[in-house]
Amino acid sequence: MSYSVGQVAGFAGVTVRTLHHYDEIGLLVPSERTHAGHRRYGDADLDRLQQILFYRELGFPLDEVAVLLDDPDADPRTHLRRQHAVLTARIEKLQKMAAAVEHAMEARKMGINLTPEEKFEVFGDHDPDQYADEVRERWADTEAYRQSQQRTASYTKDDWKRINDEMGAIHLRMADLLTEGVPAGSEAAMDVAEEHRLFITRAYYDCAHELHQCLGEMYVADERFTATYEAIRPGLAVYMRDAIVANTARHTAS
Repeated sequence: MSYSVGQVAGFAGVTVRTLHHYDEIGLLVPSERTHAGHRRYGDADLDRLQQILFYRELGFPLDEVAVLLDDPDADPRTHLRRQHAVLTARIEKLQKMAAAVEHAMEARKMGINLTPEEKFEVFGDHDPDQYADEVRERWADTEAYRQSQQRTASYTKDDWKRINDEMGAIHLRMADLLTEGVPAGSEAAMDVAEEHRLFITRAYYDCAHELHQCLGEMYVADERFTATYEAIRPGLAVYMRDAIVANTARHTAS
């Protein structure tokens, strides 16, 4: 039994362009081709794709994924044990960092000193103070919260409009890459993710790569954030998270 590239893309939830890219770099070369040169994937290819997607979800760059999968001493159980260990470490890290995750301040615009008319002019029908009490209760004792309060306290209406425009432009650049089928782990997507992190640092609070990765995870875990990104482009929440994870791995790899 073999499957076309379109069928496999549908099974795995990836784009055809991603599968073409994996073929071109030798990461996932289909085991068959038709007389017309069309790719055909067998069960072994699907197993390898599943492993690739596991490792990508864990933040491994594509070149490292290739090394891991082509290790002659590794069997499927070895891969599962390795993935379990990485997942366990990530869970522990996220649990320790959860109290410091200040992602809500980015979207809820804490410390906004605008009149109701100015708020509507800047944010439209979105109320930037909607979750102020929740944010204050959960993160008021963190350094990131204090930094955000200090930096935004003096922002004027024009400052907020500029910040909104800058963030919107970053989101659209990432959305365009998603639409074009550019992999989230590509240099282009990681560069936009790094731009996003640096923007947060400039506008709100010091956002280290590890904290930025937590933001990415929360964009998917928190349905309110997910809805915001999905309204920009379907699939953007997960794509944004994946690009942030890949960028974090790129900058923190020893």
